[in-house]
Formats: sequence, C-alpha cells, structure tokens
Amino acid sequence: MSEQRRIRCTILRCGTSKGIFLMENDLATDSQKRDQEILAIFGSPDVRQINGLGGADPLTSKLAIIAPSTRPDADVNYTFGQVSFTDTFVDYSGNCGNISSGVGPFAIDEGLIWAVEPITTVRIHNTNTGKILVAEVPVRNGKAQVAGDYQIAGVPGSGAKIMLDFAGTAGSATDKVLPTGKARDTLNIEGFGQLEASIVDVANPMVFVRAKDLGLTGIETPAEINGNQEMLGLLEKIRGKAATMIGMAKDEADALKHSPAFPMIAFVSEPQDYADFTTGRMIRADQVDFVSRLMYMQVMHKTYAGTGTTCTGAAAKIPGTIAYEVCQAKSSEVRIGHPAGVIEIEVEVEAKAAELQVKRAAFGRTARRIMDGYVYILE
Repeated sequence: MSEQRRIRCTILRCGTSKGIFLMENDLATDSQKRDQEILAIFGSPDVRQINGLGGADPLTSKLAIIAPSTRPDADVNYTFGQVSFTDTFVDYSGNCGNISSGVGPFAIDEGLIWAVEPITTVRIHNTNTGKILVAEVPVRNGKAQVAGDYQIAGVPGSGAKIMLDFAGTAGSATDKVLPTGKARDTLNIEGFGQLEASIVDVANPMVFVRAKDLGLTGIETPAEINGNQEMLGLLEKIRGKAATMIGMAKDEADALKHSPAFPMIAFVSEPQDYADFTTGRMIRADQVDFVSRLMYMQVMHKTYAGTGTTCTGAAAKIPGTIAYEVCQAKSSEVRIGHPAGVIEIEVEVEAKAAELQVKRAAFGRTARRIMDGYVYILE
C-alpha cells in the first residue's frame, strides 16, 4: 500500500509568476525519479493540477531547485523547471526571469548566504544556461525586505525593489547574441509563406516578428489570441521553425514536445494606445517605446516574462532587428508595453570587433514568500 512522504517546500510570488522552491538535497539524485517527485508535487499531468500545488496555468506551474553554489564566482545554484500540466514533462531548457527574482530573497532567508544591509548582492548560477545573473536584494534585520513602494504591472500592491541584471546571460542557449549571425532572417512557414523574423539570445532565446505581418494590431488581449486556434497554430509553427534553425529542436514537432517553452516568440508593433486587460486602465502610446505580446507555453503571457524582458530590451538596442525597427527609445531605458501594463529595463549593448556585448540588462521586480511547509506525495 502506498505511503505518503513529505518534502520541504516554499511557495513564493516572484515578479508576475508564482513558484515552488525546493532544496536539491531534499529530492532524489536520480533525474528520472526526481522528475516523478516534482510532477507529483505539482499534480501533473492534469489540466487542473487538482492533486498537487500547481495552479493550472503556465505562470503558476513553475519550479526553482536551490543548492549551494558549485562555482567559485557564484553564491547559489538555481535550476528552473517549467512543469507541464498536459504531459509528463518538466522543461529545463531555459530560465525564468520572474522566478529568478525570488532566488536571492530565498537564499538570504534560508541562511545560504550572509545577509548584508541595506543591499545584499547575490550572484546566482543558473544551471539551465550555465550563466550568472546578479540580484540586488534589499535587506532589513537579517532578512530579505518585503515591504516597499515599488509597483510592477500585473501584481496588486507594492513591495521592496529587487534589481536583476542579466547582462551575464547573453548567448544563454546558443553562445551567441544573434544565433544565426544575422539581425534578421526570412523564415519559410508552411501554409503561410515567407516571414521576416529576428532571433536573439539573451537570458533566453526569442524570435520576434511584426504584428502587422501576421494580420494583428499588436495590442491583442490574451483572450483574443488564446481563443484563436488558427493564430496559435501559426505562432507555434514560427516558434518551431526558429527552434530548429538555432539547434534547439530537430523539427517543429520536436520543438513542441521537448522544448515547448523556449525559444519564446513575441509579436511587436510601434507605440499605440490600449487598455490594460486586467483593470481597463488606458496605457497611452507616449508611455511606451513599443508594444509587444509574448507567447509562452503556446498561449499568450498575461504580462511579460522577466527573461523575455531582458531579451526584448537587448533586441531593441541591436540595429537591424525587428524590435529595433519599432522601438522609439531615446536612452538606455526601454519601456515595453505588455497586456497588463509597462515594464522598464535598462539596457546597454556594444559592438566590439564585430561581436555584440551586453553590458547591462537590468530590471526591477518584487517578491514575497507566501508559504513554508511540507508537501506530501505518494511513494
């Protein structure tokens, strides 16, 4: 007869996502058995995840595995997992910027690193990409500060501002900022024809296309896109083609099965007025440098991914890309208009000896610990 086993866990709201944080040494060392444990914790596969902690949404079916650093230039190891609720699969092919914002506070509160007031700098080794990202975490009385006046679109209330710099994550999956060596490529999409796209790899690889080339305005809501099966199919074809071009999949079907989260795809347009779909508040064209809609796990992201913010901001500073074409930023700060508001990122990209170097890619997030305890799984 099966018995239940308990595993320590913490649930954090990190940026505009929610993640389950686990310590690596509480999980099985065998990777296959570990994934079985993780799927059981989330209640996957099940579209409701009713028998586990998952929230039946791509933004709440996220995992962070934390361990002491295995690198001398980092303070902590962090592995991200996107847990499917439709298949028996955990996707480790990339990172999540929003979940990354919880790693520093978690490491500080768990005593994995020494807390320094008022700001503790945490160098995080993301094992998915082998890259280092840097978190600047406000600290008070030896713990990560939660209260503050910093607000992010898509999250009610305010919190302490955590700065994340992803400059060290350029070439996360392909070792190149421009995986194809070009700022713009022409893709042949079955059933559609030729389409111009830009593939950029910073924090996570992404493919950018013009909204108008797809017959879209660029300010569609998640419901409008997610209810359009024909458009979802086209966007996935484009993503699969890009994944194949940069070596992340053998073909489009393989991309959907084994790398459903990455590369991400976004369709962009020039600044325009639109309504925040969560509140109805109007976002004016002069409040953004361009508008972008990001697809994640085959549906539209309700806000904007952190790594997507990093890659999109970098792409907007690389001459010749489609993001650069629509961006109207006049300074190092880039303001991206997403379905629920605006996210800003500080970006500096330099070209040295024909090589692109990302000097800075930093944006603010907030995070809050929601629950500590044990999750029970059947043995």
